[in-house]
Amino acid sequence: MTMSGSMNVFDVSARAMSAQMVRLNTTASNLANARTDYASKDEAYRAMRPVFRAVMDDNMATVDVERVVQSDLEPQKRYDPSNPLADKEGFVWEAAVDETAELIDMLETARNYKNNVQVLQTAKSLILETVRNQ
Repeated sequence: MTMSGSMNVFDVSARAMSAQMVRLNTTASNLANARTDYASKDEAYRAMRPVFRAVMDDNMATVDVERVVQSDLEPQKRYDPSNPLADKEGFVWEAAVDETAELIDMLETARNYKNNVQVLQTAKSLILETVRNQ
């Protein structure tokens, strides 16, 4: 996708940070819903994932979140006859969330966000140093 107007380093980092925040929020939502039981497979929570798209302008590239989709991970049936949500056979459905994968994704997201903060800090320092030396 091409944008109208020129992007600068601040635009690139801000868009990337915004995309990482969406990613972090979906991961947090997934973790909050993990280990939750449901009465049916159709009701069971499925992990969400942001879909990124490239945004380009001249020689600058960054990302935006195009949409958020459900993962392909399927809810699992578990025998738990004492659960009030259990069906007549004693089964409940667990949320379709891989907690280990979510935690890894959270760490990667935090690292990407931090990298963009460092880019902004470096750009700001370079601009201030340039202004001081003029």
